[in-house]
Amino acid sequence: MTQEPVTQAPGRLRLKSVEQSIADTDEPGTKLRKDLNWWDLTVFGVSVVIGAGIFTITASTAANITGPAISLSFIFAAIACGLAALCYAEFASTVPVAGSAYTFSYATFGEFVAWIIGWDLILEFAVAAAVVAKGWSSYLGTVFGFAGGTAEVAGFDLDWGALVIIAIVTAILAMGTKLSASVSLAITALKVSVVLLVVIVGAFYIKMENFSPFIPAPEPGEAGGTGAEQSLFSLMTGAEGSHYGWYGLLAGASIVFFAFIGFDIVATTAEETKVPQRDVPRGILASLGIVTVLYVAVAIVLSGMVSYKDLRDAESPNLATAFSLNGVDWAAKVISIGALAGLTTVVIVLVLGQTRVLFAMSRDGLLPRQLAKTGEHGTPVRITLLVGAVVAVTATVFPIDKLEEMVNIGTLFAFVLVSAGVIVLRRTRPDLKRGFRTPWVPVLPILSIIACVWLMLNLTGLTWIRFSVWMAIGVVLYFVYGRRHSLVARRQRERAGLHTDTP
Repeated sequence: MTQEPVTQAPGRLRLKSVEQSIADTDEPGTKLRKDLNWWDLTVFGVSVVIGAGIFTITASTAANITGPAISLSFIFAAIACGLAALCYAEFASTVPVAGSAYTFSYATFGEFVAWIIGWDLILEFAVAAAVVAKGWSSYLGTVFGFAGGTAEVAGFDLDWGALVIIAIVTAILAMGTKLSASVSLAITALKVSVVLLVVIVGAFYIKMENFSPFIPAPEPGEAGGTGAEQSLFSLMTGAEGSHYGWYGLLAGASIVFFAFIGFDIVATTAEETKVPQRDVPRGILASLGIVTVLYVAVAIVLSGMVSYKDLRDAESPNLATAFSLNGVDWAAKVISIGALAGLTTVVIVLVLGQTRVLFAMSRDGLLPRQLAKTGEHGTPVRITLLVGAVVAVTATVFPIDKLEEMVNIGTLFAFVLVSAGVIVLRRTRPDLKRGFRTPWVPVLPILSIIACVWLMLNLTGLTWIRFSVWMAIGVVLYFVYGRRHSLVARRQRERAGLHTDTP
């Protein structure tokens, strides 16, 4: 077994060194195949980001929370993501190992924090995949002209459309990451074309009066949110409701942040990249830049095509609604097809990210190590099938359409730790070779932390309660199982035994 060339952590803190994390990637039986380049990573990033945000989140947020100022919400969210992306790029080029923020935290803050962030990422990816699978099912009904992909069985409404897409995605991922990248490329080309069609065609239907008022006045009562449905910031300060107005604009940024989730998933594939020190930072930054431009363009066109009040009156406002209200029914149909294709790749990459985090945790012994076994295609087949089953049941049975904010708070929490980790690792391991260096450390990571915490404060109190419960469950599981079966702890005990026997 490879000895761990780690600077010993103070006290009883269990740190897993960067060198040991990299050495573990060559362990027989749990070795991932290196098939990806920077273009594959960019495709993964764009394919997962362009989907839920443009096709489902943009219209509903503009209708109920921000009004025409939705474009500013996207810009604020993009700035926060950009700051975090620079931190992710440094970590991913320094520690090119599966697991993303989980692996990074293990090297900087120790095992307990790594477990917490891993548990957090499980929540992020699983809920996101289930939410998007439900969105896919809804668009399936729109494209083929029936009332969504649901059926009643034994008194329960089962979303068979979500079950179908999860089953297809699981099969593709089990057959290899390169195949997943090829499928994502083909579908991403289609949906980017649809997005460009939206911008070009929609621009001819912009009416300047729809931009006024650009930031609508806050509305009291149910529209402004009450009790735990208010943002945490509103609850703490007694400020006005978080729908419309400046607080609505900021709350909108916290919600459309869901649309940017993706570049952190690129970091989970670092171990499967041929030249990770160069290609992972390129993939992260390129994907974020591309989608930011497209998002802001679509948000401006959407706000100009139709009044936010008309969107609010629609039963389930989405991007196609704006075209239908302008009588452009053919475009609405094309958008629905693009959304169906787009959401397919979102589910692929979300499930991919989920499997790689669980793979890293299992390989470290914090979850059963048997799950980390890889198959003939160089993928963790057992974990892939397990994740597929769990996400399928969640999306098929449970009403999770209001849990998008759980994904946001989990992602933002990960961003905070990664940003802080850059500062810590610069101080504790300045000798490490870094393929990419975050500029202006520690100022930029501190700004990233502030931006992410601010967005977290603008999520609802109910979201914070749910998140706290999930984290509490994770802490219990760590002390019941993870801490006792940790591979790092076993290595430390073995070294301690050797030292005791040495005269």
